[in-house]
Amino acid sequence: MTRSALLFYTGILILLGAAWGMTMPLTKIAVSTGYKHFGLLFWQMAIGTVVMTGVGLLLGKRLLLGRAQIRVYVLIAFIGSVLPNTASYQAAVHLPSGVMSILLSMIPIWAFPIALFLALDRFEWRRFCGLAMGLAAVLMIVLPGADMSGGIPVFWVCIGLISGLFYAFEGNYVARWGTAGLDAIQVLWGASIVGTLVALPLALGSGQWIDPGPPYGAADIAQVISATLHVIAYTGYVWIVGRAGPVFAVQISYLVTLFGIFWAWLVLSEAYPATFWAALGLMMIGMYLVQPRKASLEAGGMIRDSGR
Repeated sequence: MTRSALLFYTGILILLGAAWGMTMPLTKIAVSTGYKHFGLLFWQMAIGTVVMTGVGLLLGKRLLLGRAQIRVYVLIAFIGSVLPNTASYQAAVHLPSGVMSILLSMIPIWAFPIALFLALDRFEWRRFCGLAMGLAAVLMIVLPGADMSGGIPVFWVCIGLISGLFYAFEGNYVARWGTAGLDAIQVLWGASIVGTLVALPLALGSGQWIDPGPPYGAADIAQVISATLHVIAYTGYVWIVGRAGPVFAVQISYLVTLFGIFWAWLVLSEAYPATFWAALGLMMIGMYLVQPRKASLEAGGMIRDSGR
């Protein structure tokens, strides 16, 4: 890669990380007025479907509808959207946006033991230390005596961690069983449609339906922007993986976390004690240590971070 190309792709990666990181404070705003998880989930999936349909048509894609492809759409919709996003929306009501960003940065750390369980990778002490540091970072936030523990409910921290576990399993599922010949755009497009169809009866049946009519408040605008940013950022991430390679693109994990905390400070005026910054430092080191080897990244095919 030439120096000019490196600078160009680095700039794109920073923009994508900033966009993805912004989704966390926007989620906090979306839940701040009483909107519930199933209602928010439906509109996130519906907006994602509209945007992905436009992207798919623009790129000349089409959805494959064989049995194997439909199975991929359904599985990715559940483990990559419906279940983790339901947990995230509920946890976001009770946790600061910056803490949610740290919890979601556990995705690559969770991915390591899952990969070992599925025999996709081999044990390495370096990556085990990264896993231990990630867990230590979480404990620094929630253990009694920590500066933040008085205002951080441990139960909702656990719920926030669940979403990261699902995202980590999603990436390992794709690496282990593939996507039935679908590229990343097709997978996200089909999964968004399935997620919309699943979330609609949940929103209606639970009484959590959100009326799309005016007037529109901050929560409505935040939800639309968040869903749109997520799809654009993910599409851009897939593009940069194809141009600059997965080893380069996976560094977006750090950017999403750091930008998530920065936007929370700027938009929500969140302030954090020293314990938070120590936990963030440990998490960054842990993320660095658990980064997969180049061969593992290339074998994985479609890599999906999270930074939702």
